[in-house]
Amino acid sequence: MSCLTLAAAQYPAAAANIACNLERHLEFVAQAAAQQVQLLVFPELSLSGYELANAAELALTLDDPRLLPLSAAAQSRQMTIIVGTPLRSGPALHIAALIFPPNGALTTYTKQHLHGAEQQYFAPGDGGSLLELHHHNIALAICADTSELDHASAAARAGAHIYAAGVLVSEAGYAKDSAALADYARRYGMLTLMANHAAPTGGWIPAGRSAIWDNTGALLVAAPDDASSLIIADKTSDGWHGRRCRLS
Repeated sequence: MSCLTLAAAQYPAAAANIACNLERHLEFVAQAAAQQVQLLVFPELSLSGYELANAAELALTLDDPRLLPLSAAAQSRQMTIIVGTPLRSGPALHIAALIFPPNGALTTYTKQHLHGAEQQYFAPGDGGSLLELHHHNIALAICADTSELDHASAAARAGAHIYAAGVLVSEAGYAKDSAALADYARRYGMLTLMANHAAPTGGWIPAGRSAIWDNTGALLVAAPDDASSLIIADKTSDGWHGRRCRLS
């Protein structure tokens, strides 16, 4: 496979403030571009914060003009950018990942497996298609999707080489969730990525420690704390290599 640089954004969401979060996302994108990142994954609901009770009023549609700067950044930086948001689709409200590719063709992934109070506010989604980037097939997941073995196995059967998840994981759930992602990497030969939040959101205190495991299940790189960071993996001719970029 050809070379690829991908990154998880360990991101501090501003509560219910999409305008602020859009600006912060663009700052992360600029930092990622300086690191030659070609695929950047943000955590679950990164554009709104994990503000379930306000999700309906915070929800975006695909034609929302506020999204145009992210689309422009993806095109100018030649980067695929994946961000989390509540998404209005007809009458339904979903937890979604918006996918901004370099060609400007916005697509989505919607969370299939809802957790806890999410079921009061959101409808289960239908997932999404694999992404193809430099001959790598990429499957997306959002948080509780990763707790379902069938979700990862379906990605592997579809031909995924990379399994990328935007999450909100607290200290209480971190050991279990990170072990599952390492197991999927080892079991299915997929590189796995977890982009976690870097600041309290929606009443949850995230564990941080975003991480990437290589396709043998070995930990490639992880944030050592909950600081704002980019966790980066580079695919070269001799395999995957990890590095970290701490953001101010």
